[in-house]
Amino acid sequence: MPVWFKKQLMRAYFQKDRYQIKLLNQCWYFYLNAHTQKPVS
Repeated sequence: MPVWFKKQLMRAYFQKDRYQIKLLNQCWYFYLNAHTQKPVS
């Protein structure tokens, strides 16, 4: 996980910003799924 992303996530947790936490989590899982899927052959 990139440092800049961790900082944003930590800031959202400290501020208890539920919307930002959900948004960042969705972005991270979308990124992981898009970049870790193996091509089907």
